Amino acid sequence: MAASKHFNSWNAFWAFSEAVRFRARFFQDRRVREFLSAVTASAESRVYVLTQGKALWRAQVGHDWKERQQDNVKYDEPVPFPQERMKPKRGSAHEGRVNPRGIPCLYTASNKETAVAEVRPWLGALVSVAQLTPARSLRLVNCGEGHDSKFDSYFEEPSPEIREQAVWRSIGREFSKPVSPDLGAAEYAPTQVLAEYFKKVGYDGVVYKSKLGTGINLAFFDLDVLEMHDVRLYPVKAVSVEIGEVENSYVIKRRKLDA
Repeated sequence: MAASKHFNSWNAFWAFSEAVRFRARFFQDRRVREFLSAVTASAESRVYVLTQGKALWRAQVGHDWKERQQDNVKYDEPVPFPQERMKPKRGSAHEGRVNPRGIPCLYTASNKETAVAEVRPWLGALVSVAQLTPARSLRLVNCGEGHDSKFDSYFEEPSPEIREQAVWRSIGREFSKPVSPDLGAAEYAPTQVLAEYFKKVGYDGVVYKSKLGTGINLAFFDLDVLEMHDVRLYPVKAVSVEIGEVENSYVIKRRKLDA
């Protein structure tokens, strides 16, 4: 299938998302194939090159125990997970925004704080954090580029360039948005299909912005492209929550009882 250079609509991602969520995920219709073709063509200008030796971080809530002895008294002390525990197991991976169940990928972040925030620890939790580096230069699709730019809805189709920007903005938001585990696998379907397609055409992974930290997230299709150097244990000292008002919010007032 020859790669189409342009998206047919600024809202093409929405149509793609609806199709793979609710109609067909594995046997794709013509419109989905055309969308993926346009994504492939336009991804070439959104390549993120990760240089050899660049430090990345991966976190998991929890720790191991190690027996210590002092003054003839034995006690257990929390220690970080071993290195082999810091990578997902093949065949038993949970559903993720980049990977389907059973097919793991390696989720990392550009700094320790973002890596820890992404695993959503509670106050006082102990988190094992591994440092990793690529053994070679890697090419990832940057889904966070232009993520913060503002686009309005269009009553008429804009130019191909504006359509492309709008579609990639939607892609970036989809990768970055927090998803509740209660919503099920369908919510992950659009990003999983895109990631599978990026893998198929030869990219090493996906980059997207974090909604929980100041850094970026980097997800790798091959579990072995990063070398792990050490694992350390960090206590969570603070958890920040900020709330806002919902537009046109509905208020339920206390009902007066009949006399």
